[in-house]
Amino acid sequence: MQSPTVQSISHAGVIQAKRVTSALRHSNPRAATTIPEPPLARFLFADRRMAWVWLIVRVYAGYEWFAAGFQKMTGTSIDIGTFGQKSTPWVFTTHTGAAITGFSKGAIAQTAGQHPNVQGWYASFLQTFVLPHPAFWAYLITFGELAVGLGLIFGILTGIAAFFGVFMNLNYVLAGAVSTNPILGFLGLFLILAWRIAGYYGADRYLLPLLGTPWTGSLVTQDVAAPQASGQADDIQSSLPRTAPIK
Repeated sequence: MQSPTVQSISHAGVIQAKRVTSALRHSNPRAATTIPEPPLARFLFADRRMAWVWLIVRVYAGYEWFAAGFQKMTGTSIDIGTFGQKSTPWVFTTHTGAAITGFSKGAIAQTAGQHPNVQGWYASFLQTFVLPHPAFWAYLITFGELAVGLGLIFGILTGIAAFFGVFMNLNYVLAGAVSTNPILGFLGLFLILAWRIAGYYGADRYLLPLLGTPWTGSLVTQDVAAPQASGQADDIQSSLPRTAPIK
């Protein structure tokens, strides 16, 4: 014989199992087209109260990108740890492209061994597309880093700037260059998630409402159109004939 406590627990378990079975039977996964964003995610990535946090993150990441591009362009470091040190510029020299050629060859050399630092397919990409056109890639990387840095520092299309920054981080890591790339890539991913508010204390405060998104269009146009539509409705309402109440 089971005790009353055991019997009540068993009965409650049977009832709960029936409720779960009934819920599964009547569920319709296809009816749910979207999953609501969790409150924590909305607070972190869409609440303007968190904009100051992303300001700090983006200015730090932007400074690192701008310093890297500035050194490639001028040969002078403005990084805090190596400020003022000289190096060979990547661009605007008689040997433009020499640095990217050396970088690419060094990456290709890391494909040897049982556990290579650089994958063979990426080495093939460097061999086929980068080494034949080193000057083009030198200018593209240099001014790409400068553009990402300025975009993040001043909050100009922050999400797009962060995306291209992460894309370059990924390529550097694939080429065997670790350095600060994992850190900047990690921060960049969070800036992409927070694109709606990351540039609020910057140009995006005005650019995002003006440009809108591909799926909304300009938000400024919508804000202007709404009062106009309301005014037109009032005009139509006032033009309708008034009828005397029925007594």
